[in-house]
Amino acid sequence: MNGNVLRTLLRAWLVIAVVDGIFATLLPVVAYGASLGRVWQGVASTVLGPSAMQGGARTMLVGLAMHACVAFGWTAVFLALALASPKLREIVAMPSGIVGVSLAYGPAIWLVMSFIVIPALTGRAPTIDGRWWVQLVAHVPFVALPIVAVVGRGLAAMDGIVRVRPLGDAT
Repeated sequence: MNGNVLRTLLRAWLVIAVVDGIFATLLPVVAYGASLGRVWQGVASTVLGPSAMQGGARTMLVGLAMHACVAFGWTAVFLALALASPKLREIVAMPSGIVGVSLAYGPAIWLVMSFIVIPALTGRAPTIDGRWWVQLVAHVPFVALPIVAVVGRGLAAMDGIVRVRPLGDAT
């Protein structure tokens, strides 16, 4: 793998892992009154079963590791799509393209996770409620946007694309 591509992959993965990790940790605490680590025990419960919810720090760490792996996977998927499509690279070289692609990629990630991946691991269909809709919307700014922006910026630099700046942006 080209060193620049690898750096782009790692940079995007770390950004998404941190941004989404912070959001996923704080949302249940602030909006639902959950304990700080409960979300990560819930993530771990998809492979360890319901007992993970009483597993303490160990299952929280399993959940965090799973989060990092999933973040890497979705980052790698987008990078592969962008590498395979010059048109997609051209689109995400522009700020409006980053936003537009994120508006599609974020919900696509949540739909695949909630209707395919999680049910395959748990044997349970998703519950479509207010929290499900929050996740659908939140996957745009907290998941897709960081992935698309960092990958788009990295590939644009490799392609030698000059990014158009918004009016008034002198940087």
